[in-house]
Amino acid sequence: MSTAAIPGAPLPVRTPGSRARGRHRRPERPEVPAGAPALVLAVPATAGPEARPVVEELLSVVRGEQPGIEATAAYLDGSPAEEGAATVAGLLAAAAEAGLPAPVLVPLLAGPHEYLVELHKLAAEHGATVTDTLGPHPLLAEAVHVRLSEAGLARADRARLFAITTAADGVVLTTVGGEEAAAAAGITGVLLAARLAVPVVAAALDVPGSVAAAVEHLRATGSQRPALAPLVIGPEADPELLATAAEETGCPGAAPIGAYQTVGQLIASTYLAALPTPPPAEEAAEEAPTA
Repeated sequence: MSTAAIPGAPLPVRTPGSRARGRHRRPERPEVPAGAPALVLAVPATAGPEARPVVEELLSVVRGEQPGIEATAAYLDGSPAEEGAATVAGLLAAAAEAGLPAPVLVPLLAGPHEYLVELHKLAAEHGATVTDTLGPHPLLAEAVHVRLSEAGLARADRARLFAITTAADGVVLTTVGGEEAAAAAGITGVLLAARLAVPVVAAALDVPGSVAAAVEHLRATGSQRPALAPLVIGPEADPELLATAAEETGCPGAAPIGAYQTVGQLIASTYLAALPTPPPAEEAAEEAPTA
């Protein structure tokens, strides 16, 4: 049954992707098995003018990376802020009512977050799969590096040896999700430090005093120009937390990761990794009923 038949559930119909031909074609993308469940980007926020543009752009990247994926977004359980925005609970219920496979839920998070408790509970009620979060991952370190360079706080890459007088000589990688999220962000911090060749420490925006303590640690170890780098996609972090951290520390900061290309790639690969591995062709042929 087509997902287009689900009333009020914006699960698009899957269309097969075309394969490039010729000597210089891109490596072929992994095949999405026929009848594979939809990918639902689980957004830890209510739908609104700040969250939706980022989410829609990421979905566009996902569909471009893997045209065979049915991809949509769903927001926190509750009344959506804008008409036409699905909630996770509503989408799961609509899929079950239509007899469709339970979708694969990919949290739009870089690491641990309290939202995951609610998400796993909803998934368990409908037999849906929840993937790991998107981080830690080298691609997130790349995205943070780019945001720092856009803010004039880091070189675009280490091969370009021009001077940036505003470049940070220490970075606080800020995240949300408490101390657990900060600990997990430390892994991405190590990867970022290797890219920037400056010390990087992680801190939680939603733990009072955490960011200020991290800045003081950097200053105590010799950093004179510490900067803040959000390890957040965007919708999961209250903008006031970012503004308060900058004001309290007096440090310049980069923008959240947002709809960066590699985040879309991570979403697609995380979804594909959660799909059941199809049996080998020979095994499938043996299991096929004979006439």
